[in-house]
Amino acid sequence: MFRSGVGFLALFGLGWWLLGSSAFDGLTRQVLIAVGCAVAVALMLAARRFLPRSAGGAFPVDRRRRFNQINGLQWLLIIVIAAVCRQVGEPVLIPPLVAVVVGLHFLPLAAVFEQPRLRVPAALLVASGTAGMTVWVANAPDETVRLVVGLTSALSLWGMAIWTVAGTASAVRQGAGHSGSGGA
Repeated sequence: MFRSGVGFLALFGLGWWLLGSSAFDGLTRQVLIAVGCAVAVALMLAARRFLPRSAGGAFPVDRRRRFNQINGLQWLLIIVIAAVCRQVGEPVLIPPLVAVVVGLHFLPLAAVFEQPRLRVPAALLVASGTAGMTVWVANAPDETVRLVVGLTSALSLWGMAIWTVAGTASAVRQGAGHSGSGGA
């Protein structure tokens, strides 16, 4: 179900969505949580249904090593951000700064996977984190910072998942249509 990274995009999108929905209480929050779960499940099912089994197969050893290095550095930076923000008494800055780090981690992944389109979620997540910091600088409530960063980050990742499913499925259909033509 994690073909071509769609499962990861769906689940991390859900995590951001849950962060954004924490700005609400009661029934609104419950509905938002249900919607987020439904979107994540729908994306994973779409990947399973429309992407070929070969999509997102095993990495060659050198790519796997580079992928692990990039992700290891990303998680290390996230841990440092959380510790420093808590130490200085500004935990509200954790989500915006994490969004920037996660966005930036897509840049080297674009090269590792030879997928220049990964620059799109990179830019969107950096913009999401920047927007969250801007909202914080404007003295908005912490809930507003979480809402801005969480929902825009979720929509960015889910949009990338949709783009992946639609693009790969379309390419597979086009390839299947061309493979049967031109025969004798």
